[in-house]
Amino acid sequence: MRFNPKADISGGRVSDRRGGGGGGGGLRRGGLGGGIPGGAVAGGGIGTTILVIVIFLVVQFAGGGGGSGDTGGAVETTDRYAECKSGQDANENVDCARQAVELSLERYWSAELPAQTGTELRPSQIVTFSGSTTTGCGGATSDVGPFYCPTDETIYLDTTFFDDVLEGQLGGRGGDFVEPYVIGHEFGHHIQNILGTMGQVRTQTGPESDSVRLELQADCYAGMWTKGATSTTDDQGVRIFDALDQGDIDEALDSAKAVGDDRIQQRGGGDVNPEQWTHGSAAERQRWFTTGLNATDIRECDTFAATSL
Repeated sequence: MRFNPKADISGGRVSDRRGGGGGGGGLRRGGLGGGIPGGAVAGGGIGTTILVIVIFLVVQFAGGGGGSGDTGGAVETTDRYAECKSGQDANENVDCARQAVELSLERYWSAELPAQTGTELRPSQIVTFSGSTTTGCGGATSDVGPFYCPTDETIYLDTTFFDDVLEGQLGGRGGDFVEPYVIGHEFGHHIQNILGTMGQVRTQTGPESDSVRLELQADCYAGMWTKGATSTTDDQGVRIFDALDQGDIDEALDSAKAVGDDRIQQRGGGDVNPEQWTHGSAAERQRWFTTGLNATDIRECDTFAATSL
């Protein structure tokens, strides 16, 4: 993965904050209003060190009312991204790369969404934090992992997740395209929120559940953006990416494999139990990301219409 050094990435909607969170209520693990049966973690037998997350969950405020969430302390916005101006900055700094990825996602979907569905894109944003923070879905901590909050239409991310959890605890091999895949998935949830797909979710667990279909569709949307990323441009028409190669695709596929429900259950030392799945198997996550890579129409990502996942 390499960004175009001449690209202007200053328009990327990324900010960093410190403080907030830590109050009552908070986020449910398990997605869309329902905790995971049998405990706070998925994958039967996985200890609390692998908070499963969780990964890539769509979450709702767990305290009722769906309001603004906790106010557990003052929130301060930092200058973490102040120097992220160009593609060259993105090539040299992972924070700036995150900003470039967000800009690319916004440019891709601002063109594709109205062209294919007749629906205009509403802007989203990425907020990075450390420890805990306040969100429209309640207070969140690092343990929740990356997630999209539909209430404030924001992606929240503690960046220590990639080294500590995805590579460390879940056994992903890492690479510079891992985080773009994750962010692409979360932005996929934003697309689902805009299109009303989240309203289709009724069943929370099981291999054919609506929750699994929602997550696999977000993987498919991440694949669509990955295919089109090198065509996205800044305000002056300068391409944001210089190149993505097969190595980047392989890193995304490896990450999709690492966060498959069956793989997480296996790494937790328990039996593989599809009835507890909320996100889909490793093979399914890879397959739907690949479906997005090859798609020419957003309807090819309609996991809710698929007879087989």
